[in-house]
Amino acid sequence: NSFVTRTNTCGELRSAHVGQEVTLYGWIQYQRQGLFLVLRDFQGLTQIIIPQDEAHSHVKNLLCNAAVESVVRVTGIVCPRPPGQENPKMPTGDIEVKAETAEILNSCKKLPFEIKDFIKKSEALRMQYRYLDLRSFQLQYNLRLRSQMVMRMREYLCNLHGFVDVETPTLFKRTPGGAKEFLVPSREVGKFYSLPQSPQQFKQLLMVGGLDRYFQVARCYRDEGSRPDRQPEFTQIDIEMSFVDQAGIQRLIEGLLQYSWPEERGCITTPFPSMTYEEALADYGTDKPDTRFGMKIVDISDFLRRSDIQFVQNALSYPRGTVKAICIPQGVRYFKNKDLESLKESAKSQFNQEIMEIICRPDGSLKSLLTKFLGEEQQSELIQALDMQVDDVVLLAAGEHKQVCSALGSLRLESADLLEAAGLVLRDPATFHFLWVVDFPLFLPKEDNPTELESAHHPFTAPHPSDASLLYSDPTKVRSQHYDLVLNGSEVGGGSIRIHSAEQQHFVLEKVLKEDSEVLSHLLEALEFGAPPHGGIALGLDRLISLIVDAPSIRDVIAFPKSFRGRDLMGNAPDYVTPEELEPYHIQVSWPLAEKEAKQN
Repeated sequence: NSFVTRTNTCGELRSAHVGQEVTLYGWIQYQRQGLFLVLRDFQGLTQIIIPQDEAHSHVKNLLCNAAVESVVRVTGIVCPRPPGQENPKMPTGDIEVKAETAEILNSCKKLPFEIKDFIKKSEALRMQYRYLDLRSFQLQYNLRLRSQMVMRMREYLCNLHGFVDVETPTLFKRTPGGAKEFLVPSREVGKFYSLPQSPQQFKQLLMVGGLDRYFQVARCYRDEGSRPDRQPEFTQIDIEMSFVDQAGIQRLIEGLLQYSWPEERGCITTPFPSMTYEEALADYGTDKPDTRFGMKIVDISDFLRRSDIQFVQNALSYPRGTVKAICIPQGVRYFKNKDLESLKESAKSQFNQEIMEIICRPDGSLKSLLTKFLGEEQQSELIQALDMQVDDVVLLAAGEHKQVCSALGSLRLESADLLEAAGLVLRDPATFHFLWVVDFPLFLPKEDNPTELESAHHPFTAPHPSDASLLYSDPTKVRSQHYDLVLNGSEVGGGSIRIHSAEQQHFVLEKVLKEDSEVLSHLLEALEFGAPPHGGIALGLDRLISLIVDAPSIRDVIAFPKSFRGRDLMGNAPDYVTPEELEPYHIQVSWPLAEKEAKQN
């Protein structure tokens, strides 16, 4: 209450305040039959008793006629609620304030939706009237928790561990590889700035500059397609250190999260478990495994290698051929036939992968097209290998290793969705499973041209020391010093030890990635001036907070997010500008194309 004219907030009055005169400011949550109203501010609710005596008739008229969500000032006396009328669900439920004077500071017109968390509102409407949506308790809680966590992170990094908070430029130039960047026109003919997708180059240059430890709550930009967990502008906790190795970065982040973790979400245990990229793919079919539940992928290649099943033998004849399966507990009880067909169709359409099911009957026997090729002893061994119980369903896939793992990893998550929709709890949102994934490949084949390579992380990532020689002979086999932090199946951070040799960086760009290194000449030159070994990481703040508060979307932890299609529905951005405004930037718009796009939108 410092610096303001209220005496208390609407969430702090208790029995100890009885008899005191207080002045409250807030919004009218609701009003009941001219007898009382509930006043709300950022901290909570207080019940206000509307006076009924003639001496306060003007106060009664004022408060009874005020619209819901109007802003009012109320001065009155704190009183205990009558016996039996206490509300244990409200922190202020033991008291009420008898209004003596009141003032309507601003009345509210008819609302487009009620300001209540349990009222269903379309997301488009919420985005259009975001300033109203922000009044909800959930969004208030999310943004305040976010603010507290960032403050604690800043304390940990700057005050306890000597990091320097540095703001890096927003206007820069195009970076090769990675996500698509937003362009910003300049007054120089044909020249554009780019909005950085991360401060990657700047933080490396700060290490060359000798700052040793850098930190920033960084705004980042990516011009990519709409995805539920992505925004065109987003925030990351950006960190870089000199003279550090992978283990040092991991210890720093574990300490940072432990220090800043909200008390109401319980404790987190460190160190976080770690697994390699190959282990994650083999056991979970993804590089961001959700380890809150089982249903791990089981390799049964060796077991079925002895069988006479043709499609199995065909799959195993290839160099990376494999047969793998996942066991869905109680699948018979929880899945309908259409669910199994939907899972098989999903694997076929997304991964071009055929799936065969095996069902464990009540008598312990197996129901599957496979059983006619397997003797009783082999069926018993299969049950044991997959740890099958009565009513379990097994989904089996045969083919190329990565394709099979990816398909089964996707089916594992889809099956969990179906089981939870049917009432089985597998993934407790109040449980937090952190995991480091390490030893990623340094390069991957390009999807559109598998004969060419692209960086699995970004082109500045250093090769694993054990694989450094392979960089020049067989780059496809090189592991990287790249590490991801995964929380409950979502990637919340990623980083690497960087290349600090100009010669090695030039080789990666020119020879391996076939990129024009001229666009990075400033960085390559900087590496020639005594660049220290360095590494870093970036935590995705929006995604991290959304997981902590169990928000359905990262838009629920951002004050003014963009829509699914990247639009600001409140301010109607992006918007058209006039030819006169474009003239200094030497740009002309092809209006027929623009009009066509406008109609599509």
